[in-house]
Parts: sequence; structure tokens; C-alpha cells
Amino acid sequence: MLKGYRILDFSFYLPGPYASKRLAEMGAEVIKVEPPEGDPARSLGGGHVFTANNRGKKSIQVDLKNKDEIERLKELITGTDVILESFRPGILDRFGLGYESVKRIKKDIIYCSLRGYSTVSERRHQGSHDLNYLALSGLLSQMADLENAPIHPTLTLADQIGGIKASESIIAALLHKERTGVGANIEVSILDAAIDLMNNHFQYFHNSKRDNGIPELDGLNPRYAIYETLDNRHMVLAALEDKFWSNFCKGMKLSSFDLAQREMKDIFRMKTFEEWTRFGILHDCCLTPVLSIEEVYSQQIQNSTDAGGITLSSLNPFPSLGEHNELLLGESFFQEQLKKGE
Repeated sequence: MLKGYRILDFSFYLPGPYASKRLAEMGAEVIKVEPPEGDPARSLGGGHVFTANNRGKKSIQVDLKNKDEIERLKELITGTDVILESFRPGILDRFGLGYESVKRIKKDIIYCSLRGYSTVSERRHQGSHDLNYLALSGLLSQMADLENAPIHPTLTLADQIGGIKASESIIAALLHKERTGVGANIEVSILDAAIDLMNNHFQYFHNSKRDNGIPELDGLNPRYAIYETLDNRHMVLAALEDKFWSNFCKGMKLSSFDLAQREMKDIFRMKTFEEWTRFGILHDCCLTPVLSIEEVYSQQIQNSTDAGGITLSSLNPFPSLGEHNELLLGESFFQEQLKKGE
């Protein structure tokens, strides 16, 4: 869908690379612009974050403190459709690579700045991470234990929502450019993107001061809850609509459809995880297993293999640092980089 579009990605770590990964998966040519030492994510946590978010991209090394290298980069910008960056406000302006400077090089450029906070926030110059955005957005308050203490998540939900918002905004800008010939200067705040996920909660709070969102989904509804099985695994039942609830009760041959959550807990302890999983497939009642990472990963590998022998490890390999210097910046630049490494 995006074949023929070129994106220069100046972002590091996770949110920006996740955004450009999504665009690369849609066919765009994504070129990572990395400092001489590379994206810090290459060495973070064994490099797995980098690997997961940079498949299918190209990589060039550019020292932004070197004027000659910046000039080479500007030549590349003339054939670029989108620039994605995640520096703090004003950083790229120092190198002549802010929006106004780039616009003079490529009039119709789409320039997307993905940052933690908006440019009007008092925190705009502060560094932060996913857990900070979850805390400030109210999302973390909804991930709580029975004592209402927030639970530490292992997902980077806010970072990835920010990445989705950035890729969505870039695609919208590309469509606008196709229709009008005009580029765009886009600013995406990770915190604002995370706050937007709370729109239902805000509406309920505004109307009734309720702070845990949709009543039917708060965990107290026996039709919409997580249940433990006979073998200490868990199943999710989400039979909100009467037809799904009826299918569940009929499938279990229950004499009454009016059941309390305590009774439902007893019912779910009657079968094993595997038995309930099969029951959910046979009866259309919105019943699904809570799968482990290992189980989901194995399913994805199997699905990929069934589709033609492709595995996650071989699909669109990630680039080595500066792998495409010569291809994109010229042979003389490549030779200069080699000399620096000697």
C-alpha cells in the first residue's frame, strides 16, 4: 500500500521505530538515520527491542555534528516523502534539520515529531518512559489489584499507542498530500495518545463521577469476567449479549440463566483449561483461553509456517548498523566511514 514512499526515521528506542515498522510492513522504504554508535536500542536488553521494531528497514550512520555528513543527508532528503523524529523540541533545529529548514529543501515534506509530551506541556523538555505516560494518563489507575494499588505492567502500551498514532497521522498526511500537493508538520504526544484511550472513562466520570469506566465491564458482571479452571489456568467469558449468554448456558445444560459470579466460579472449576477451550470453539459464547506468551508465539510460528515456511526470525531481517551507507549516501561517504572505524 505504501510502496514507493520513502521515510527517514531519526527516532530511537521503541515508539518511533514501532511507528516506522508499521509503515515498513505496509511497503514503505524506511531508512533509519543512526548516530555513529547506533540506535541505543541495539544494546538495550540484549538488542531484542531493536530487532523486534526494525525489521525490513535500511540503516545509515550520520554524525549530526559533522557538517559534510549533514549535507549528504540533505541530498537524501530531496527524494524523501516523510521524516519521523523523536528528539526533544529544538534539537534538530540546531543541525539545520528542523521542519522549517527541511521544508526549504523539500517543499511538500511530511514531518512528524513523536514526543512524550506536547510542545505546550510544562514537561516538554523532560525525559520519560512508558510507565510515566501510563501513570499520567490514568491508564495505570485502571490496572489495579483488589486493594486498588496499581499493578506494574510488562507491556509498553503507551509507547506503542503513541507509535500507532504517529503512523496513523503520517498515513493521513500522505493522503492529504496526494489530494492537495501540500505537506504537513505533525506533532504527536505519547501522553495525549494514551489519554485518548480513556475517553469512555471520562464520559462516565463526567456524567456520574464513576471512575472505572463502563459498568458492565468492571469485573463484577458474571457474564464478563476472568475465571479459574480446574487445573488452575484461566478463561475469559465476555457473553454480554443475551444470545451469547444463552449459548453458554445451553451448552452447559444449566437449568437457570440467572447466575451470580460465585456460582460461575464454581462452574468453571468443573472443567480443565483444554476442555473449556474446546467448549468455547464449539459454542458461540465469547469464551476464550488466557494464553501464555509461549503459546501465542508457537501459534504465530505455526501459522507462518503453514503460510509458506516463513518464520518470525527470517521475516524481513533487521539492518546492521550503517549497512546502507554506500547505497544511499555514496561510495565516497562509505569510504570515509570505514576510515573512521580504523
